Amino acid sequence: MFSSLRSRLWWSYALVTTAALTVVAIVLFIYIIQNPSTYRQASARLTVVAALLHKNETEWANLSTTDLQARIEQVDQAYGTRIVFYSVKRQLVNDSQSALQPALQLPRFPRLRPFSILRDPQGNYWLYMLRHLSDGRWLLLAVPRPAVPLLTILSDELVLPVLGAGVIALIISLLAAFWLARWIGDPLQQVVASSRRMPSAEAKPITPHGPHEVQELTRAFNEMNARVQTSQKSQREFVANVSHELKTPLTSVQGFAQALLDGTAGTPEAQKQAAQVIYNESGRMHRMVLDLLDLARLDAGTLDLQRAPVDLTALLNSIAEKFAPQARAGNVDIRVETAVLPAIIGDGDRLAQVFTNLVDNALKFTPAGGSITLRAAPAGSGVQVDVVDTGAGISAEALPHIFDRFYQADPSRPGGRKHGTGLGLAIVKEIVGAHGGKISVPSAPGTGSTFTISLPLTMPEPSKVVSKRKTQ
Repeated sequence: MFSSLRSRLWWSYALVTTAALTVVAIVLFIYIIQNPSTYRQASARLTVVAALLHKNETEWANLSTTDLQARIEQVDQAYGTRIVFYSVKRQLVNDSQSALQPALQLPRFPRLRPFSILRDPQGNYWLYMLRHLSDGRWLLLAVPRPAVPLLTILSDELVLPVLGAGVIALIISLLAAFWLARWIGDPLQQVVASSRRMPSAEAKPITPHGPHEVQELTRAFNEMNARVQTSQKSQREFVANVSHELKTPLTSVQGFAQALLDGTAGTPEAQKQAAQVIYNESGRMHRMVLDLLDLARLDAGTLDLQRAPVDLTALLNSIAEKFAPQARAGNVDIRVETAVLPAIIGDGDRLAQVFTNLVDNALKFTPAGGSITLRAAPAGSGVQVDVVDTGAGISAEALPHIFDRFYQADPSRPGGRKHGTGLGLAIVKEIVGAHGGKISVPSAPGTGSTFTISLPLTMPEPSKVVSKRKTQ
């Protein structure tokens, strides 16, 4: 019963409210004990007599001691109030009940409260009021302190209203506490229920409601759920793509190996062809496995990227020289155009892999007579490198997916001569991202393609790259 957050919240609010009302009730009860209705009635009588005496203060001041004694005895009999006058030096002058009661000693330090308790020599208690008159004398009005049995306190006119108000306040506060507990607990319960359904497709986004902090938690949960579903979808597609990409070369390897085993490839030419197919397909699978390992390490942030100064001009020239024979064979002009570039901090080998993949792709899809340009220039606080080709370009449908893993544009378009693994551009994007850079491809069919890479002068720390990738 007390294990759920809702019940704990309700009991917490209920206990706090009950404690507050209990303190208020105790304070009121103490007040009623100290000021019961009989006290209040006696105090009201003292107030009336004090007002009467104050009104006739001038008349009383001119009376002799004997006449004053007679007058205060008359007032005492009329109002049932003991009247005592003290001189300026605090000496007893007149007492309306001097013949009946022991003398009352004037308190040395009058209390700040308008009504106080005074004890006479016989041990009797008096409820008194003390006034300092204008002529310097002191006036004390007193009545015997009323007896206050417990039943009298319980029958006080303030008890029932206070108890009734307390009960009503308690009920309202408990209902409010129940509503608050539900207001906070229900959204959290929905988050719990949805988290138990994860990662199934039934885990739908939760509508944020409740306190601001709970709404923020709900939004964060919805974002996490969306990322998990996207990640799982990507994993399923990844496994399906890997299976599909491996199926074709494995089938070819198995078929030609079977041909060699059962003697179907009987001639030396057929055997050589079968061996060549097996070699080519195994090499393709080997490249795919290496690319997959690189992607996995880049995703996990465990790929060992070296941090060293890199001369981009020399790097781009070496890439152009590397592909020069292949470009001449395809009648494609390849050139490098660079301005004065600052040295950047990065992994030279991985950046070489980036430009190698881009130039290799450009050569695949650039027809004879075309050109490939490697252009680099300073840009802001970094460097921008453009790999421009005059090939067939990329269609609007393919452009959003060009960096997806295993995605391959139509190999039948002009210039397409080789079939790759579909992982090269995905690796390029990951390496550029690991260097803190960005890559984009403005392209259209018939206008060629331009791969634009923006690199900062200093690559970020690996931890920052991994955390940034995980939040995307």
